[in-house]
Amino acid sequence: MKKIFKHILYIAGIAAVLFTAGCKDELVEITELEVSRLFSPTDIEAMIVNQTSIRLSWKPVKNAEHYKVEIFENAVQDQEASLDDLEPTFDGELVRELTGVSIDDLPLTIPGFAGETFYSIRVKAFGEQIDESKWTAIVTKTRPEQIFFPVALEDITNTGVTLRWPAGEPATKVVITPGDITRTLLGSEIQNGIVVIDGLDGETEYTAKLIYNGKTRGTAVFTTYIDISNAIVVRPTDDIVSLLEAATANQRFAVMPGEYNVASSILIPATVEIIGALPYDRPVINGAVIRLNAGAGLRLKDLILDGTTSDGNQTVVYNEVIAAGETYGDLLVEDCIIRHYTKGIVYGSNAVLVESVTYKGNIIHNVICDGGDFIDFRSGMPKKFDFINNTVYNSANNRDLFRLDNAVTFSEDHHVVITIENNTFYNIISTEGTTRRILYIRLASHEIHVNRNIFVETLGSYSNQSATTVVEMSSNNYFNAPVLTNPELTVYDSGNYTTYNPGFINPEAGNFKVTNEELILYEIGDPRWLQ
Repeated sequence: MKKIFKHILYIAGIAAVLFTAGCKDELVEITELEVSRLFSPTDIEAMIVNQTSIRLSWKPVKNAEHYKVEIFENAVQDQEASLDDLEPTFDGELVRELTGVSIDDLPLTIPGFAGETFYSIRVKAFGEQIDESKWTAIVTKTRPEQIFFPVALEDITNTGVTLRWPAGEPATKVVITPGDITRTLLGSEIQNGIVVIDGLDGETEYTAKLIYNGKTRGTAVFTTYIDISNAIVVRPTDDIVSLLEAATANQRFAVMPGEYNVASSILIPATVEIIGALPYDRPVINGAVIRLNAGAGLRLKDLILDGTTSDGNQTVVYNEVIAAGETYGDLLVEDCIIRHYTKGIVYGSNAVLVESVTYKGNIIHNVICDGGDFIDFRSGMPKKFDFINNTVYNSANNRDLFRLDNAVTFSEDHHVVITIENNTFYNIISTEGTTRRILYIRLASHEIHVNRNIFVETLGSYSNQSATTVVEMSSNNYFNAPVLTNPELTVYDSGNYTTYNPGFINPEAGNFKVTNEELILYEIGDPRWLQ
């Protein structure tokens, strides 16, 4: 490449520079570099969005007016091949050509590619009165197609599921795991885009794949319902309090749709499961404060727990101290709606040790936290704590969100792992200042992982406690939550976070569907709102 250097300042004469021995290194100032052609685009990135769309970006090239993109389909036989092991090749079919692409068009999302297919992509820059650049290339692979419609809760039973996709879209079979079930599709099922699968086990998570020509055209994950033949069925006409307080170890209660009014606390004497029988029509339990006794464990699933008429306590309370060396069983709260409680959602003020506490897939709102913290362990503590895939809004107005306090009776004997991951938080800790915290955690031995969460309209801090030990904080997004990244505080996010506006559809009505493409692409927040 021909190069011309202008404005070169020689500190000494040329002869002295070239031939005088013993002279010092001379200084050369280069203020402009001219080349005969454009540089090639750099930092090209090809991301897969919506399963089969390719999102391209690259750094702008100086003096480039526009860019050209070519995309080739590559007949790579080894579908398990790593992208790191493949070089772009351009002897396949040219399936897309784009000219006149502006740098302002980036990131550029191109839809309509085949699923599970390798593509080689190349980009070059063009300018005026200068030769075009050389190509810059990259290889990528699309994800499996997704033409299944979301599985409606009404289309699931305790033994089967109805799967739907656009009528007439070709497919040959449905493969379901676990169980390695293969169901060959009938012509009428393909024509209508509907197949009914039966003979499944109750309360089991299944993955169904729609297959055509050896490639996946759709994937559906669903969980069959509780088999009420193996449970105590509770109906709105029953005395739910008496049934639960008379429970024996490991009993399961299938609660039918309807409203249940609880005038006082429910004392749970043994480990039980309380499950809504039909997740698409969750039963509403009004006024319940669930008090655990005698080391009981508890599973709550597919329920609506409304604290409007409760006695003002937390949703779940560890009611009594048990014998030294004993523990309470696991607490698992999943796929529930918890709303309108005065204090918080779980309370361990007594010196109790809990095997584990897990909240997963819940929507929790309008839990004011007047007189208690949202998660409130004081003298008690769990050995393990997970808070995953939940949405929390209009809660913890002037209290801490996660409180796991010193718990001196146990905390030196147990290393507690606390995971807060893929949650959406909106309008929590609405009082400005640093004394209300997301993490008021002071256990003697613990580690905290805070990853891929969305925080919006949050005025509190992470923590002002030196005892709070965060070992991982990554890929969180903060919008109107300035204190969480304030480096003047004891605990703050100093890592790879973002500050995008999620573009919630209607947060005041409880619709937190994300419209920001970056958050969807990188799967940040409660997954239910990223679809």
